[in-house]
Amino acid sequence: MAPGDATRNIPGDGEVEQRREVTRVALPYVSFRYTYTFASDGLRLWSDSTLRFRSRVEVEESLATSGFTILDVRDAPDRPGREYVFVAQRTH
Repeated sequence: MAPGDATRNIPGDGEVEQRREVTRVALPYVSFRYTYTFASDGLRLWSDSTLRFRSRVEVEESLATSGFTILDVRDAPDRPGREYVFVAQRTH
């Protein structure tokens, strides 16, 4: 299994395998698919998603436009330098 893949025992359903695959990278968009396989009958379900990664400036502008004042911008504790946590307060 690849990192992020897992098998879980779901009470009443048995083992379910979860796999994650990046399907497309076209920055600022990243698309991926989760595939769930049920061991009891082999049924497979898919969940496709796309994330948009905005720059710090884009997030700051969006917050200001939406009526927020930024109080602080911090590094995410588990991803320093890779992800921001914005602390903001509505101004009106």
